[in-house]
Amino acid sequence: MAEKVYEMFTEYNDVVTVEEVMEMLHLGRVTVYNLLKTDKIHTLRVGKKYVIPKKSVIDFLAA
Repeated sequence: MAEKVYEMFTEYNDVVTVEEVMEMLHLGRVTVYNLLKTDKIHTLRVGKKYVIPKKSVIDFLAA
């Protein structure tokens, strides 16, 4: 399943922004931030910015 999801997101870079995750999952900003804060989508925090690997979004959908 992860391969099919990966194919859906080929237009996105390997590292995505919160706004791109919102587009990818058709979710609002608050929901995406809650997913990041609860570590349901694994991310790195650099200062105040989230660095979100596209693979983390794909893993979230495959779970």
